[in-house]
Amino acid sequence: MDYPNPNLASRPILWFSKAGIVRALETVQDLIVVTLCIGLFSFMVLQIREMFISLLPPLNFQVVTADILFLLILVELFRLLIIYLQEQRVSIGVAVEVAIVSVLREVIVRGVLEVRWNQVLAACGFLLVMATLLVVRAWLPPTFAGIDPEKRLRQRAATE
Repeated sequence: MDYPNPNLASRPILWFSKAGIVRALETVQDLIVVTLCIGLFSFMVLQIREMFISLLPPLNFQVVTADILFLLILVELFRLLIIYLQEQRVSIGVAVEVAIVSVLREVIVRGVLEVRWNQVLAACGFLLVMATLLVVRAWLPPTFAGIDPEKRLRQRAATE
């Protein structure tokens, strides 16, 4: 009679390993981001078409400026998605830049004189915080004291 190998019996069957599940979820997440990139790019093409139509007479300076700033916001969001696909992280600097341009767009489109003083004060405070984030982000090293937690996680996943 042939007995089964005791080493194989003691090992659990790993149909669903953590590394396999993580890889599958990352692939799905990358597909979602690629879909967002394609949709955002298509929307940018439509926005460029709309911007050129707004350049026809009669020319409305506020509408043209709003379209240009909105297109810049879309470009920055697209750049944020591309950085995510390449590096698997969200760039703090690009996200802060998008927030700054978005606030400035709203202030420019509405006009500073038409906005209430407390909204202008809130926008100024927000812009100050965003500028501080940009400065702090520029001064911080990419890793804290040589510790890269993402590298450790990748090494741990590779050994499993």
